[in-house]
Amino acid sequence: MSDKKTLLLVDGSSYLYRAFHAMPDLRAVPGDPASPATGAIRGMINMMQALRKEVHADYAACVFDAKGPTFRDAIYPAYKQQRNPMPDDLRAQIPPIHEVVRLMGWKVLDVPGVEADDVIGTLAVTAARQGIEVVVSSGDKDLAQLVDEHITIIDTMNGKRRDVAGVEAEFGVPARLMVDFQTLVGDQVDNVPGVEKVGPKTAAKWLQEYGSLDAVVASADKIKGVAGENLRKALDWLPTGRQLLTIKTDCDLNGWVEGLPSLDAITIGAPDAPRLKDFYEQYGFKGLARALGDATSSAPVAATPAVAMPGQSGDLFADHSASPVAEAAQHRAVVYDTILNWTDFDHWLQRLQKAELVALDTETTSLDEMRAEIVGISFSVQPGEAAYIPLAHAGPDAPAQLPRDEVLARLAPWLEDGKRHKLGQHIKYDRHVFANHGIEVRGYVHDTMLQSYVLEVHKPHNLTSLAERHTGRTGISYEDLCGKGAHQIPFAQVPVDKAAAYSCEDSDQTLDVHNALWPLLQADDKLRFIYELEIASSEALFRIERNGVLIDAPTLAAQSHELGQRIVQLETDAYAIAGQPFNLSSPKQLGEIFFDKLGMPVVKKTATGARSTDEEVLEKLAEDYPLPAKLLEHRSLVKLKGTYTDKLAQLALPRTGRVHTHYAQAVAVTGRLSSNDPNLQNIPIRTAEGRRIREAFVAPAGCVIASADYSQIELRIMAHLSGDHALLHAFHAGLDVHRATAAEVFGVALDQVTSEQRRYAKVINFGLIYGMSSFGLAKNLGIETKAAAAYIDRYFQRYPGVKQYMDETKAAAKSMGYVETVFGRRLYLPEINSPNGPRRAGAERAAINAPMQGTAADLIKMAMVAVQKEVDAHQPGIKMIMQVHDELVFELPEGDVDWLKSHIPRLMAEVAALKVPLLAEVGVGPNWDKAH
Repeated sequence: MSDKKTLLLVDGSSYLYRAFHAMPDLRAVPGDPASPATGAIRGMINMMQALRKEVHADYAACVFDAKGPTFRDAIYPAYKQQRNPMPDDLRAQIPPIHEVVRLMGWKVLDVPGVEADDVIGTLAVTAARQGIEVVVSSGDKDLAQLVDEHITIIDTMNGKRRDVAGVEAEFGVPARLMVDFQTLVGDQVDNVPGVEKVGPKTAAKWLQEYGSLDAVVASADKIKGVAGENLRKALDWLPTGRQLLTIKTDCDLNGWVEGLPSLDAITIGAPDAPRLKDFYEQYGFKGLARALGDATSSAPVAATPAVAMPGQSGDLFADHSASPVAEAAQHRAVVYDTILNWTDFDHWLQRLQKAELVALDTETTSLDEMRAEIVGISFSVQPGEAAYIPLAHAGPDAPAQLPRDEVLARLAPWLEDGKRHKLGQHIKYDRHVFANHGIEVRGYVHDTMLQSYVLEVHKPHNLTSLAERHTGRTGISYEDLCGKGAHQIPFAQVPVDKAAAYSCEDSDQTLDVHNALWPLLQADDKLRFIYELEIASSEALFRIERNGVLIDAPTLAAQSHELGQRIVQLETDAYAIAGQPFNLSSPKQLGEIFFDKLGMPVVKKTATGARSTDEEVLEKLAEDYPLPAKLLEHRSLVKLKGTYTDKLAQLALPRTGRVHTHYAQAVAVTGRLSSNDPNLQNIPIRTAEGRRIREAFVAPAGCVIASADYSQIELRIMAHLSGDHALLHAFHAGLDVHRATAAEVFGVALDQVTSEQRRYAKVINFGLIYGMSSFGLAKNLGIETKAAAAYIDRYFQRYPGVKQYMDETKAAAKSMGYVETVFGRRLYLPEINSPNGPRRAGAERAAINAPMQGTAADLIKMAMVAVQKEVDAHQPGIKMIMQVHDELVFELPEGDVDWLKSHIPRLMAEVAALKVPLLAEVGVGPNWDKAH
């Protein structure tokens, strides 16, 4: 083990900007825009905690830019002049950020007259001269000039590591030439010019050829072309540019770091737990405060949990406070049993049969629910008490275990008894696991994941987060037991004593979390209704996933072959147009061919100044040029082939020949389901090739596929929510709503509406639902922005109820911090009062659209539940096999078609009574495509 010491330096100024922009608009009092902003503070805490866990250091400092000018401003008054002023909300958070970083055990430095980079450079070089390893955490590429065998730059936000090899690989020059490199290229961020039109590649090429900036300058007369001419023009400026861009490594830090070159003054310290806890409570970080525990008690302080980086999980919003459940959970001793004999098994089986509610958890061989087998089962019948039955642990030290088949046979009557109430975390997965062993579990009445999803959709719903947030408990992680990545072992190889502690803790924590969340749902009738809908939907989705859909592999193979031929032809066509072969996926080569060879106009540039060839640019250029159009078609077909025609058959379960997609129920904030492995919701249907994919979803012999789809569901919901008379009339009269809108907007009779006018009206109808601006509408329709604005104004004049609904909804969202669906699902909008204009505007658009999307999600779930119940009662031969957007898909015997056509549309239309009638339409065919 190395005895070398490590100095960790944090570029605090870089960190606080990242924290500010990465986090939502948090407030000390959630939802109160007048309350102090806390997002940057919380983000900074997260980042500093994560860094301290990642890098073990002996010395540490967090360095910020000080107020006021620096020596560089005196050299060059235009230095950094183009930068926008710091946002007021961020400026106000800087003093508390300094305070909390100090309380976390770090030395905080902000030295006047120099920049943070200079202080970092001075400390880094001072330490490196003593053989101390230096790690600098920053995303600033300028610091790469400091790198040597002792100094490394890490960027924890993207995992980038700039060591000696990393710098040369990234920039094409060694670290010792980075100042020369930067001087030639310049620094747009700091408003420091370089040599005009000399980019990183030219700068690296010159330095590789001549060896240094001085040598490049000495050879300036020999360098030909425009670049050489620009270099000669810049010769008088380059010494000043180098002076501005060179990081000082000899700052006078007396009074800031005592005793240099000794680093004892910045020895990393322990967190000041009592004052940290006060700070966390002051700024509303209740989860962090709880995690510290009672720092003044004689009991050991709970370790601060690993807190996620901005954008990931964490206590980002006000929690439900420290409930009596949480208080009890944090101070409770636990008793966990391991069942290895029948006497203990019988004892626990009696407890299960007597308990009013049992928390249940399975440990398995796989995350793939259709393939997973049980390794062990745990139960908790009351807080603090749980048992684990190991059933398939292997290894030389594994004890003798009860036989799995016999244990499951003895548990089956209890598991399949719907009157024996059960609780789980993500119960749909456990249903599948038991079904893999021939057991259909009944009596699942609660799911803590779904409780959280309904109560706090904007927060993470995994058990670790729930336990920490609602009970103050932390526990064993899966990685603690099994490791990570390539070195991860199967759960069956985990020692039984450790597996038992982990699994029992999961069941015990699930029961604790339920006891904290269930009373909150019981107290709100609307939320309880949504929760009960989610529980019922979970059971229906389990059935859909279990059924799966039959895949016609030969059809897919034929489509793949055809797509492959078309892709090759498109490549040939593209080469012919370009006049040369090229890599169709290379932005560099595309740029050279588009703009240099073919003279196409530059539509936009990337953040680094390169000429963009992204999809938006291709679509714009394709309006006038054939090559971009070929490339767009090529990309779409390559994606279609790689994602679907090549892979769908591989995803079919061998024993069934069917694809069993996984529906994630607690992901989308609107209540919509998401589908993966495969993603059925993203199959492109706007192209003929995309629609053909659905031909491979087939029915077996003697059966057909049926599709039941809500018609214009979100427009109907808009009519209901807005109560607009003209919209309500259109739906009640059975009119073509897009034609009716066109008649209103263009001021013509219904029978005089042209197909073009109807198309415009359709875009307007759906665009306004999604908060489309006049600019967006203009782009979509290919018209002037002024004309699009006129259409929108005319729409709102003819449909004033819609405009009123939108205005009132935005106002309500700003006041409450959330909006609701028709049925009471809450859709939180943490950015609705953000000082950041684009974020706030995005939240306002979501406030308008989310109630419609969310209500549509509620309706299709209600339909799914009602249809499954009716089918089970009257036509058990009908299988629901997919749910995609507003559509339910069935596989059924040919003889049941009439019953389905008669009953399913009626059931879907009757699940709710809105101000307009709901309409569901059914199609039938031998495959999914023909059912439309």
